Amino acid sequence: MASVDLYKMDGTKAGVQELPDTLFGVEVSPELVHQAIIAQRANARIIRANTKDRSAVRGGGRKPWKQKGTGRARHGSRRSPIWIGGGVTFGPNLLRNFSKKINKKAKRKALAMMLTDKVADDRFIALDTFDMAEAKTKVVAEMRQKLPGAKNTALIVTVKGDESMIRGAQNLQRTETIGAESLNVRDLARYQYIIASKAAIEKMVSHFA
Repeated sequence: MASVDLYKMDGTKAGVQELPDTLFGVEVSPELVHQAIIAQRANARIIRANTKDRSAVRGGGRKPWKQKGTGRARHGSRRSPIWIGGGVTFGPNLLRNFSKKINKKAKRKALAMMLTDKVADDRFIALDTFDMAEAKTKVVAEMRQKLPGAKNTALIVTVKGDESMIRGAQNLQRTETIGAESLNVRDLARYQYIIASKAAIEKMVSHFA
């Protein structure tokens, strides 16, 4: 079973936190982690670019001029892509689908791999509790200064009841919060350090393990 040092908010050590191997001690496969990140990014993609083809633009119900006898090229509709104001050929539209499928088990396994990697690199910080009397950015900033990785980006994992921590970290640079049940591979890859309380760890294990 993996284990990490257990800290208090003032930076002092409070013991050792045991971590189950089902979530923090699995064999890491970079290929699966890459697949999970690519799938998450693709599924979060918002399609905005949209053009109209000749069937969607306005006008063109009448033939511009008769077929023969004018000396001009023959045309059947003003909606033709070669006309100004006509439709667009092979342009982007809202029907495009960039989503990628990944099995739920594979996604959870990739998450466990990322957590295992954080623990192996000493970038997973366990806290006894988020003891905050009020939501103050100063308190969270002082906590970060006293814990490892003060100058690096950090993702704080919270549970219900940690509203003071969430509000206190809102305006803090290089620091973000996320619910234990919302933890995902992309955010674990984006932030260098993970900070989680004992309650958050228990929630992660019960939800993902």
